[in-house]
Amino acid sequence: MNLSGRGVCRCDLAVVGTGMAGMSSALFALNRGLSVAQVGTYGESIFASGLIDLLGVHPIGDRKEWENPWDGISTLVRDIPKHPYAHLCKEDMRAAFEELVSFLQGAGVDYRIAGDRNVKVLTPLGTSKSTYGIPETMWAGVKALERKDPCLLVDFEGYTEFSARQIAESLSKRWKGLETLRLRFPESGTGGELSPLQMAQALEKPSRCDALAQAIRAAAGPARSVGLPAILGIYNSRRIHSDLEKAIGIPVFEILTLPPSAPGMRLLEAFSAGLGRRSVKGFYQSRVVSARQESGGGFLLDLQNPHSNSRIRCRGVVLATGRFLGKGLAADRRRIRETVFDLPVVQPGSREGWHREDFFDPGGHPVNRAGLETDGFFRPVDDSGTPVYERLFAAGSILAHQDWMRMKCGSGLAVTSAYGAVKGFIEVAGLKKRKNVQCRMSNVQFPRGRKK
Repeated sequence: MNLSGRGVCRCDLAVVGTGMAGMSSALFALNRGLSVAQVGTYGESIFASGLIDLLGVHPIGDRKEWENPWDGISTLVRDIPKHPYAHLCKEDMRAAFEELVSFLQGAGVDYRIAGDRNVKVLTPLGTSKSTYGIPETMWAGVKALERKDPCLLVDFEGYTEFSARQIAESLSKRWKGLETLRLRFPESGTGGELSPLQMAQALEKPSRCDALAQAIRAAAGPARSVGLPAILGIYNSRRIHSDLEKAIGIPVFEILTLPPSAPGMRLLEAFSAGLGRRSVKGFYQSRVVSARQESGGGFLLDLQNPHSNSRIRCRGVVLATGRFLGKGLAADRRRIRETVFDLPVVQPGSREGWHREDFFDPGGHPVNRAGLETDGFFRPVDDSGTPVYERLFAAGSILAHQDWMRMKCGSGLAVTSAYGAVKGFIEVAGLKKRKNVQCRMSNVQFPRGRKK
């Protein structure tokens, strides 16, 4: 990283976006010896569930669920050859997950991936959701749901968005051994509403964790596991989870909550702290107000925040700005546009074609598949298939030909396309021969063999 001139940051790669795709892009670039600057706000990140979906449903119109997401991906890329997954070989996709999980483990946030299968986790509605990678704090819940062992579900006075009784009643026909318990959260005072983030922060204090364990242990009875809303800390979830299990004497698991969630905040904190320690130059309250290509093929980005203006001069850019919520895409009465480089956006021919007549159409709406089409290196292309800029890459939900919400592939799309975009930058920029362009993590290699 080189700061030269007034407010000018020089780096190999600028990552625009701070969601899962942006954070993963920064991580993969750092692991290959690149200097990185990152721009964006955390607005979209607070809605992360903490789950890592790879592929759950395809075709979405048939609502076909896949137990083995890798088999589903083979069918998906055959049916939708322009889907972003079609630009990746499975070896690269697996390597991306392995590298991410290794990083998170080093940051104290443990994840579990069950081989080649999706697993079911409980939701606060008493339903189950299929996903690929889950926090270790939820794993005992996967096993309890599979075995239907006696289990105690706990909720708290003042937390109105989570009801253990509702979950138990919804599951009563297929899980007979569920009991419920409502507690006053330790040291919460009298009355008032509670939020999962508030309780998660409070459990960082060992005395509150001990008091909670004592209250649960006294009521556990024949239960073989205990389910709680996802509140087991933000900064020290590994310790809090372990301490509770030791004190109660049986496995403890978290159940998903509505956003903003503690597992989502753990991811954000792990990335923020981990990348910051490794010299990412972060412009985290800034936005790109202009971007232009320079004569050597690199870019000059002008940034603005409420307090100061800055510039980034970089050899390449990964655009991971998200869709409408992340402000990577914007719409007016005539068209959808990309907000940083004004890149071509794949979209229906007119606004009338954005939505189907039935709002609940199981096949989704065409507007959900609008976005940037890319080549095999994840470079945005124009209508002729030509890259708009040689060293501009895109990753995450801004990509076209996917409906991540209905396909249940959001985090998987973000992580794997970030891997592909960084790999593409290294290949296109001719950096493969640089000695410091390598993965710095033990037992993780950058696999060869891009799918053409």
